[in-house]
Amino acid sequence: MRLSQNPDGVSQIIASRWKIGAALAVALLLYFAFLILLPLADGIVLGIVFAYIARPIRVKFKKHRKVGALVASLCIFIPIVFIVGAGIVEILNQISWVIEHQTAVAAAILNFINSLNIPDKIIESINSAIWDLFTSLLPAVGSIGLLSYAQSIGLFFINFLISIIFCYFVLADGDRLYCAFLGVIPKEYKGVVNCYAHHLDIILKGVFIGNAYSALIVSVTSVFVFYSFGFTHVLALATLIFVASIIPLFAGYMVLVPLALMRYFESGFRSAAIFFTVSSIIIYGPPELILRPYLTSLKSKIHPMLLMLAFLGGAFVGGIAGFFAAPILLGALVAAYRVYQDHTNPEITETCADFKNLGHAHKAGSEK
Repeated sequence: MRLSQNPDGVSQIIASRWKIGAALAVALLLYFAFLILLPLADGIVLGIVFAYIARPIRVKFKKHRKVGALVASLCIFIPIVFIVGAGIVEILNQISWVIEHQTAVAAAILNFINSLNIPDKIIESINSAIWDLFTSLLPAVGSIGLLSYAQSIGLFFINFLISIIFCYFVLADGDRLYCAFLGVIPKEYKGVVNCYAHHLDIILKGVFIGNAYSALIVSVTSVFVFYSFGFTHVLALATLIFVASIIPLFAGYMVLVPLALMRYFESGFRSAAIFFTVSSIIIYGPPELILRPYLTSLKSKIHPMLLMLAFLGGAFVGGIAGFFAAPILLGALVAAYRVYQDHTNPEITETCADFKNLGHAHKAGSEK
């Protein structure tokens, strides 16, 4: 009776014990590297996002990679450092001040509400909600302590510095890193990897580049508008405009409308109307007139609701890193799905393209 020439599973494991041991050792090293780099995740993710946003500027320099990376990094970081970064610090300072003076703030809010012509039942419910907020939530937030607050501010600045350095090196050496990564991939899978990278690049262009350039221009112009109208905490307001503009389905009007209402109660209808009209034209005119033709070509083809949930859910789970990492993960999943459809069901992609072309043709015919 002849024994089977095919080795069993145990024999194959024994024969590959060194490969398995090496793979486990690499996995263990990657795990420890992840733990070490986890506190710096905000800086790394921000560096990747900023590098992606600045890449169109760096491409203009062609062979001068180092100079292009430096100029592109400065073009992105100068407005972010002086507006968004300072605005975040100002917002944190204001939150700390409100926690320390919560009694005076609650009294001022209650006096303002009582001065309005609102029915007594509604005023009682509003007063109760505000009192519960200042007696339960804010003390819990204030119990974190100044030491933890100082550590958070220090870690934020460290991560921001890391994001600047990381952005520059990704812009300068990103192509070589990608080529080195492709060198590890087997030849039969390089086509799939390139296809996946192409889909992911299109998605991230639509998610980050278009929104980021528009949000930067909006936040920079809002600084001058808020300052000219005499608002306090201008950088904090500009930061809120930036955040509202970068999230799909949100808009800077979510900040402008409350400011217009505040101006209405302080200075009357005419002043509020002038502020809202001027701020809308100056803040949102340049993006619509300058960036709109460019932004129309940068569509991620992901539903805005999914992107909004990714931005907000990522922020709640992972803070600053999660705010930007969650849309990247969503884009990676969608890119994988599109690569799968291209290779398994190409007729679906062709059908969708035909319907899209038919829609464009119908639209062009109706315009004629």
